[in-house]
Amino acid sequence: MIVNFIDFLKERLQTVKVCCYIGIAIMLVWSIVGVDTHHAHTWMEAHIPGFWSFFGLLACVVLIYFARWFGNSGIMTREDYYDN
Repeated sequence: MIVNFIDFLKERLQTVKVCCYIGIAIMLVWSIVGVDTHHAHTWMEAHIPGFWSFFGLLACVVLIYFARWFGNSGIMTREDYYDN
């Protein structure tokens, strides 16, 4: 079932990208218009629109690259490692 869903999304990659861009735009507009920054705790919250959205995106990217580096540095091994 999940494989069929992933294949479905792969076939419509351009539509998925457009939907993601629309979602990001909606979050940014909501952050600018709908969030009250009057009681912000930091300068960045008050003056950078969508700060927490960008911060979360950056944190995810860093986490993914760190996990890939960590996996390739020794956790992942050849498939026949235990056959010897």
